[in-house]
Amino acid sequence: MSSNVATSRSTVSPRTWRKVGIRIIPLVGLAYVASYIDRANVGYIAAPMSRDLNLGSSQIGLAAGLFFIGYILVEVPSNMMLRRFGARKWIARIMITWGLVTAATAAVNSAATLFVARLLLGFAEAGLAAGILLYLTLWFPRRQRSWALSAFFLMTPVSSIIGSPLAAALLEWGQKLFGIAGWRALFLVEGALTVVVSILIFVFLPDRPGKARWLDDEEKAAIEATLAAEADEHRARGALTGLRQALTSGRVWVMAVTWFAIAFGLYPLQFFLPAMIRSITHSIGGAGDVSSVLLSAIPYAVALVALLVWARFAARQSAVTATVVPMALGVVGLLIATFASSGTLFVVAVCLSVAGILTAMPQFWRIPAIGLTGAAAASGIALINSVSNLSGFIGPYFTGAIASATGSFTYALLAIAIIMAAGMAALLTTGRRMERLDGSIS
Repeated sequence: MSSNVATSRSTVSPRTWRKVGIRIIPLVGLAYVASYIDRANVGYIAAPMSRDLNLGSSQIGLAAGLFFIGYILVEVPSNMMLRRFGARKWIARIMITWGLVTAATAAVNSAATLFVARLLLGFAEAGLAAGILLYLTLWFPRRQRSWALSAFFLMTPVSSIIGSPLAAALLEWGQKLFGIAGWRALFLVEGALTVVVSILIFVFLPDRPGKARWLDDEEKAAIEATLAAEADEHRARGALTGLRQALTSGRVWVMAVTWFAIAFGLYPLQFFLPAMIRSITHSIGGAGDVSSVLLSAIPYAVALVALLVWARFAARQSAVTATVVPMALGVVGLLIATFASSGTLFVVAVCLSVAGILTAMPQFWRIPAIGLTGAAAASGIALINSVSNLSGFIGPYFTGAIASATGSFTYALLAIAIIMAAGMAALLTTGRRMERLDGSIS
């Protein structure tokens, strides 16, 4: 069997893989950019929206976190639907729904209506991230998956680099352009842009290699054969194949907890970084709504470079090592930010933390892919991502509640660092065992 795998892989040229990457990753990456901007926009506009709707920090945190309730409940069913109906139709359906909900959020007039809108948005967007991760496994075998995932996760910092200036511009000029408050204009514009991206997905995204019009017959056959041979190899080594197997596997659940810890380091920073910057710079005159939003883009620009650099080294490391090293840097950055006494040191520390967390993300997804295939891949990937989204609910609310109770973000940052360190410990134990099993996680 191994010789057949090697033979089939050798028939797919590097040029073909580059063609696939260029055609696939920008499209799904554009969808991911839209989703990250959409879920983080509450953080960008927290200050002016709080003033208009009379919201406290804990209410902003709750609004940010409610998004993830619906997301968590629908994630696994959504991935099974994607497997049934195909990525093109299902991802486009997700995006149209959430684009309409986002645009409607521009009309909220109270904390209660904001909470309802965020809850509905979670149901609408559920399954996108896990669906894309599943979709990438249908195109890229293990050998190509590392660089493909790294290229895809570049979209996370790109979303913040794009989202921050967009939010700043609409906060500044939204009233003049649309006749409504800048933060309302942000919801309206982002909703409309999401619908446009959904149309691009529906028109241009092929469900699988065999349906790609830009591949010739030989390339289609070679890619399909490579993926089929690898799936056979995984099954022979004991990879999980069924829905129930994945949902009841202890190691899959540990991986879910690990991904929870990684995401827990990122979500509070996404939602509260502008507020943290305003808070830490208060003693030197403070940063306004627009300037704090723009400053919050700096860590993501640094993370973009870190992702590119680390991807070159990570391919030669085990998946666990390639994940734990940047996670450790993320923890160190959080600890420095906790005790930072100046705005400059705080921003530098956050740059280190965000770069570490985002660089760990694509490397982590090399580990679950070792032993999941078929229905198990659809359900297992969705389960891991679904559990991690609990951090999207708990993290912002937890951070906002601590900030309201103590008047600062110090203790929240310290707690986030501790949770990430616990995730590292879980990864170093269970993750290592998974690698030694080389595909068997049952």
